[in-house]
Amino acid sequence: MLQTEKLYEGKAKILYQTKDPFILLSVYKDDATAFNAQKKGQIYGKGAINCNIAAALFEWLESFGIPTHYIDTPAPNQMRVKAVKIIPLEVVVRNIAAGSLCRQTGLPEGQVLPVPLVEYYLKNDQLGDPLLTRDRIFLLEIVTQEQLQEIEEIALKINQYLQDFFNRCEITLVDFKLEFGHDAEQKILLADEISPDTCRLWDQKESDPQARVMDKDRFRKDLGQIESAYQQVQARVLAQIEQIRNSTPQQ
Repeated sequence: MLQTEKLYEGKAKILYQTKDPFILLSVYKDDATAFNAQKKGQIYGKGAINCNIAAALFEWLESFGIPTHYIDTPAPNQMRVKAVKIIPLEVVVRNIAAGSLCRQTGLPEGQVLPVPLVEYYLKNDQLGDPLLTRDRIFLLEIVTQEQLQEIEEIALKINQYLQDFFNRCEITLVDFKLEFGHDAEQKILLADEISPDTCRLWDQKESDPQARVMDKDRFRKDLGQIESAYQQVQARVLAQIEQIRNSTPQQ
């Protein structure tokens, strides 16, 4: 094990210091939570699955110039990452109406949005991660206007790349959550993870509204077959990554 002192334990990961002050070790857990941790459980193998998916997608996004905190994976459920100071914003990009967007607006689930919707939530469990306006973001001095503009531009680029990628996996990217952080040089990096825990993913091979769910909604809604859904996402993502590698000319 590469870790030394535990820095932080969240709902899905434990973060450790390493001997290098600029590198941290993120250990992915099998723990699952929903509804701001009011519902708790475990998804067997989830930690390693999410770590593998996130690592593959981080590497792939970096090939397009998206800066991330990813370094490598020393073990199936472990990821070495660049040390960043997390910006307390959850950045949600929505392509199709689902979840809280439907509950709060009355839009029918499954309605395709005319353009991607970018929303910001305060990363604060005690307050229930409330939806923020831009003015509230600036009032709280979370980021500057220039930094928020950069974050939004990166988020929309990621959405474009991920939509294309998941379509090739025959998966619809409904919506997803991103987190960002500042490194030692104050550069904004994509952090946290991209996985079935943080994305809403629908199987394009399924038409049934319940059978198509391939993400943590299976846990939230007690739909069953959670592990197999996560495993299927991993299999398709890694197969697509392998296909991309095999089709890329060697230097």
